[in-house]
Amino acid sequence: MKSLGGLRDVVRQELLARQLDEQIAARFPVGQRLRVLDVGTGQGTQALRLARAGHQVTGVESDPAMLAVVREALATEPEGIRKRVRLIEGDGRETGVHFTPGAFDVVLCHGVLMYVDEPDAMLAGLARVLAPGGLLSLLVRNADALAIRPGLSGDWDAALAAFDTDTYTNRLGLPVRADRLDALTTTLGGIGTPLRAWYGVRVFTDTAPSGAELPGDAVLGALLDAEERAGRTEPYRRVAALLHVCGVRGATA
Repeated sequence: MKSLGGLRDVVRQELLARQLDEQIAARFPVGQRLRVLDVGTGQGTQALRLARAGHQVTGVESDPAMLAVVREALATEPEGIRKRVRLIEGDGRETGVHFTPGAFDVVLCHGVLMYVDEPDAMLAGLARVLAPGGLLSLLVRNADALAIRPGLSGDWDAALAAFDTDTYTNRLGLPVRADRLDALTTTLGGIGTPLRAWYGVRVFTDTAPSGAELPGDAVLGALLDAEERAGRTEPYRRVAALLHVCGVRGATA
């Protein structure tokens, strides 16, 4: 876990891993080798983890620096794992250029939609490359909880403004957007991947400083268990900073 970075990144990636494994186990037979598309691969945490589990992973990333990080990490893996990972420099809106319909069993799009002004077309493209019964996994900023972070830090003007918007400035100083669960549920139904499950991510630790170090293993384990429990329990998951939303291609609601 400690290679993932600071506390906020560890919480995000560990919860995603647990939740993804739960959804994959619910959808596919044990031992099936899945075709996975990871749009916005970033540092490759989930892509490498799934490749180590035996799945064939295609990563799409628009940032050459991030691709270099993934390639460097991949170079340290055994040959069998390296052969299961294919990396493409590109944009998640270009899936129709690179892939045929139904090419993947699982499509991940984590931490990407906040940078896309009009995400519906991109989501439709992601659904298109899913095979029937395939799993679409999205990680988005929760627009219904945008007031939480400034409120807890005592920035009351920003907290009040956040109630009436779905945009915010992230920690990199970039203006980005957030999604509301109800609207995203409607969109998923419209593109043929109805909502199957959703979780909250970072209920308790979103306000941690960006460089916050990890606590000891015992404390970290309890922290992750508490975050996981909150992320699947009402009303806590409703105020999580991030939402992990899963739809299934061709599923009935």
